[in-house]
Formats: sequence, C-alpha cells, structure tokens
Amino acid sequence: MHEFVIRPPPKGGMVQCRIVREKSGLDRLYPHYSLFLEESNTFLMAARKRKKSKSSNYLMSLARGASSRDSTSFIGKVRSNFVGTEFIVYDDGEAPDPSTEEPGEPTSSTNTIRQELASVIYSSNILGFKGPRKMTVLIPALKDDSTRVVWRPTTPAATLTERHKAGNLSGMVVLQNKAPVWNEQTQSYVLNFHNRVRQASVKNFQLVHPDDLDYIIMQFGRVAEDAFTMDFQYPMCLLQAFGIALSSFDNK
Repeated sequence: MHEFVIRPPPKGGMVQCRIVREKSGLDRLYPHYSLFLEESNTFLMAARKRKKSKSSNYLMSLARGASSRDSTSFIGKVRSNFVGTEFIVYDDGEAPDPSTEEPGEPTSSTNTIRQELASVIYSSNILGFKGPRKMTVLIPALKDDSTRVVWRPTTPAATLTERHKAGNLSGMVVLQNKAPVWNEQTQSYVLNFHNRVRQASVKNFQLVHPDDLDYIIMQFGRVAEDAFTMDFQYPMCLLQAFGIALSSFDNK
C-alpha cells in the first residue's frame, strides 16, 4: 500500500476516489477525513486535523482514524502558514529543525529528513471573495524513470515555495487551477467535471499545466454535504492529491 500511495499511477488513466468528512460534537472544528477508491469502495487513507497547533496541521495515515504521528501507519502531513494561504505536503520523514515544528516532533539526520511532496499557494483574484480562488501547486518533477526528484530542504530558502518565489523552477512542476467560466443560468462559475461533481462550491477545482489546459492532472469537488470526489493521474501520486485536497478544505 505504501508504494501505491507515494508512486504516481501509470500514464493514461485517471484514478477516481471519494473523500468522506466526519465532523460532529466538540470535534466539529477538527474533522476526520476518509479516502476511498471509488470503484471498489476500498479504504485507502485517513486524515485528521490536529488540535493545539500554531497553524493548520493535518496527519495522514494508512489506518482508519488517522492515528498519531508515532504510529506505524503515519504516512505524511499537511501544514499551513499562519494565515492559511500556503500549505506544504510532507511525507513521513522528520523535521530538520525542531524550532520550526510542533512540540514533540523528532529531529533527524539528513537521510531521514522529510521530503516536500507538494506546495499549495492560494491567492484571491481581482473579484475578491465573490470570484473563484487562484491556486498554484508545486510538485517535484519526475525523472525519466518516473522516480521523483527528492526535495529535502534544510533551510526555508530551499523549499518549493521559496524557490518558486525566487524564480528558480528547476526540478519542479508548476500547476494552476483551470479557470472556471461564468454561467448566466446558474449565476456561478462552472467547470466541466464530467458528472463527477454535483454541487457548486468555491472549493471545487481542476489542476492543469499551463502548457496543456485539457489534461486534468487532478480534480476535486463536492457531491454532498460531507462527500467529495478526488480524481488524479500521472504525474501526481495519491499522497500528493490527498494533501492538496486537505488544503482546499482548510483554505478560507
């Protein structure tokens, strides 16, 4: 299962998944998310929002219930900046500097430092909150053998986000959300999700590369109050897609 989660699927086919959100009682502000393979309803991963974190922080797990970071089922995490506009998806490695993490996070030697698997940057457009959000998603590039370029930054300047801000795009793939079109009949911005999304939401999105706007690398959208579709394909892997989806739940 670990290999299935971290490796991109073969070229030529979209992997269709479903996310179920559970929020009730005192834990409404800290929902649990379960990810299933759509066709077979097979459980794949779970995530939960951590309590008592300085910024939004999600643990991703191969076990139901999204157990603690110390569990053998822990597979990765998503962490936001303080204002919730930038998110980083990590694997299950360890933090390079204890001062940048939550209490209790272990530190590590270089070979076990966590990898950055994706960076998600949200920004408003000229229409403000009434218009669709703008997303920029950065993922490590794939080599000719389909293995991922390893990003293990040990300083803030070496992260995907900061390299992108500096204009250094070597070793990364820059994706953007496909611009929706205004629909007069529904009075909303719409995208063609090919019947995979049933409810309009500002959080619905499709990710594409600027050079090929018809090749949907990932799409995410609401089908019911607490049910969402999450589809992805090469060059993205399941862990990256789930982390990006979690950022969409969180971004205001």
